[in-house]
Amino acid sequence: MMTVLEGIFFVMFFFGILSFIFSYKHLLNMLLSLEFMVLCLFIILFFYLNFFNFEQYFSMFFLVFSVCEGVLGLSIMVFLIRSHGNDYFFSYSFLQC
Repeated sequence: MMTVLEGIFFVMFFFGILSFIFSYKHLLNMLLSLEFMVLCLFIILFFYLNFFNFEQYFSMFFLVFSVCEGVLGLSIMVFLIRSHGNDYFFSYSFLQC
């Protein structure tokens, strides 16, 4: 039963990678697909730690760092929208920022 759930979440992680690759037009879509991949990795990590009866402290640290990563991405997106007016990824010239 555990391998079926792990397989499902690995497939979901793969779909997250595909959506990240093919949603390169908007920055918000890229951030959402990154958060989807982090959520899939968290669920895989949680099942792995439960299967081997390890402590759940590492999953707490993983969630804290993933929330910090999400907040940092959203703050960068808000800054870029305020400075450029949209969230199209190809309209940003990183040489001028």
